[in-house]
Amino acid sequence: MDSKWVKLFPPFVRQHLEGRIYLQNVLNNIGWLFSEKILQIGIGLFVGVWLARYLQPGPYGLLNYAIAFVALFSPLANLGFEAIAVRNLVMDPSKKETILGTTFALRLGGGLAGFAIIAMAIVLLRPRDSLTHWLVGIFGAGLVFQAFDVIRFWFESQVQSRNIVFARNTAYLTIALVKVVLILIHAPLIAFAWAGLAEIVLIAAGFSIVYHMKGHRMKLWQWDQSEGKSLIRESWPLFLSGLAIIVYMKIDQVMLGNMIGDKEVGIYSAAVRISEIWYFIPVAIVSSVSPSIVEAKGISEDLYYQRLGKLFRLMAGISYGIALLMTLFSNLLILTLFGPAYGEAGVVLSIHIWASLFFFLGIARGPWILNEGLMKLSLYSALLGATINIILNLLLIPRLGPTGAAIATLISVAFSAFLFNAFLRTTRIIFSMQLCALLFIPMGKQK
Repeated sequence: MDSKWVKLFPPFVRQHLEGRIYLQNVLNNIGWLFSEKILQIGIGLFVGVWLARYLQPGPYGLLNYAIAFVALFSPLANLGFEAIAVRNLVMDPSKKETILGTTFALRLGGGLAGFAIIAMAIVLLRPRDSLTHWLVGIFGAGLVFQAFDVIRFWFESQVQSRNIVFARNTAYLTIALVKVVLILIHAPLIAFAWAGLAEIVLIAAGFSIVYHMKGHRMKLWQWDQSEGKSLIRESWPLFLSGLAIIVYMKIDQVMLGNMIGDKEVGIYSAAVRISEIWYFIPVAIVSSVSPSIVEAKGISEDLYYQRLGKLFRLMAGISYGIALLMTLFSNLLILTLFGPAYGEAGVVLSIHIWASLFFFLGIARGPWILNEGLMKLSLYSALLGATINIILNLLLIPRLGPTGAAIATLISVAFSAFLFNAFLRTTRIIFSMQLCALLFIPMGKQK
């Protein structure tokens, strides 16, 4: 039976949707994910800008330094299991309890280990900075509660993301209100770190409640040693690639803080906040269409590559539009939103936003890498990006400050997500598809 919202479209669109239940489910799933992120962007931008104005670049930079530092260790909590677990749940839903139970146990252990390592690392890096120790420690505790994200894996595998959108939005709106109150009462910096941790805890609680409301029981989850070994064996390249990706996406803020100062981190973070709010778009689209791409591979190679080609063209079109718009209005946006104290961030934004072009294409490449069993390629490309970014940051940050960090990010993402694919025979088909999408030229027969 067709979804009710199909009737809202004009006839020429409706005729392509009627009777195609799976496509309707995919679009419905994307719609829920988009609605969640759009709500978060609107409220998050409002509260985030207010917070940046309240704290000013120095303290705001320190807060973002702590967040970036913890992010560098977040792969220890995620362990690269998400794509593998979702794929396994799609292929064999009957193993739900074993897959979720084993994944939860491994991620819980990884979160605890990550928290311990973070605590030791920040003390060694900034031995006399107790405020930074507290900020990093509070944010780091959130890694433990991220184990409950496995509940999201189940709903994503069933293309039912709306069931978790409510939980996340409730937590997000609650903490956004808390942050507003903290600003109004002139709360100290550390209070905002506690609010960040509270949001993660609320999300974990919300996921658990929704899971039980839908008739599922966490007490039925089971640990399975063979399943655990299989997950680790398949996901370790994704774990390492995730670590490398986080390095080249977040190391710039950590290096800026250590090489120049927290104020420069604040300037850079203001630009990155605007630039990276768009990153939810490829993630939401790809997570929703991945099951259909997996299905297409089992039907025919032509259909498989046809769907991949459409995905690349969609990603290129969206990212071009965003990058051009943000470049034209970068200075106006920064001055209007953040104020004169963050004026330098306009140039940073006009450069950093173009990394989204390659980020979108890199996310779109994910289903192909997973379906072809080429997870090691993700590792190699991410390692290349991380290495280039660190080297360029060392060279450019002392000379150009935040602008140099933005240039380093743009170049490293371009190499990792796009140019890397031209170097290997196995990935040249993807490079060709990405290039055609970027140039808006027909791709023809893909294989």
